[in-house]
Amino acid sequence: MTANENAPARHPVIVGVAPGQPTHVVEQAARFAAQFGTDLICAHVNPGRYAVDEAIDGSVVSSSIDPDFVDNREEVFDANLAASLAAVLANAGISWRTLVLAGDVATALGHLAETVDAAMIVVGTHDASMSGGIQEFFNRSVATGLAHHQHRPVVVIPTHSHGSDAPKLGKK
Repeated sequence: MTANENAPARHPVIVGVAPGQPTHVVEQAARFAAQFGTDLICAHVNPGRYAVDEAIDGSVVSSSIDPDFVDNREEVFDANLAASLAAVLANAGISWRTLVLAGDVATALGHLAETVDAAMIVVGTHDASMSGGIQEFFNRSVATGLAHHQHRPVVVIPTHSHGSDAPKLGKK
C-alpha cells in the first residue's frame, strides 16, 4: 500500500480477489487504475458471513452466518493474500488498499462499487476444471451477477489463459 491509502480516490477500480486466483487479474486491474489515475481496491468477499455495519469507505463489520462458528479472524484481510498482493502491486505505481466484505460475492462487490462510486469492477473467471464448472453452476457466475445488476462496467479477465503454472495469489 502506498502512503496515500487513507485519502479517498475518485472513482477507484475494484478488483475481486481470492487465494489461489491468478495474479494477472490483479495486474490488469492495476493497469486500469493507473490509466484512470485512481486507486485500486482489492476486495475479498467471505460468503460465510453477513454485513452488520458499514463505513463510508466501504469497509464492513460482519458476523458469521453460523452462530456456532465464531472466528473473528475472518473479519481481517488474510495476511498471506495481503503479502501476495503487496508483491504483485509493488511496482504498479498506484495507491491501493484491501477490504474484507461479506455475503454474496456479486452483491457485495456491486454494493461496494456503489458506495465508493467505482469506475469499474474487475473479476476473474472461474477455474475451467470440472469442479470449477460445478461451482459456477451452483453459485452462478460472479461476472454474470454483476453484469445483470450494475450500471458501471464489469471487466472479466480470463484466468485460464495463462495456464495452471501461472503465479497465484496467497500461495507460498
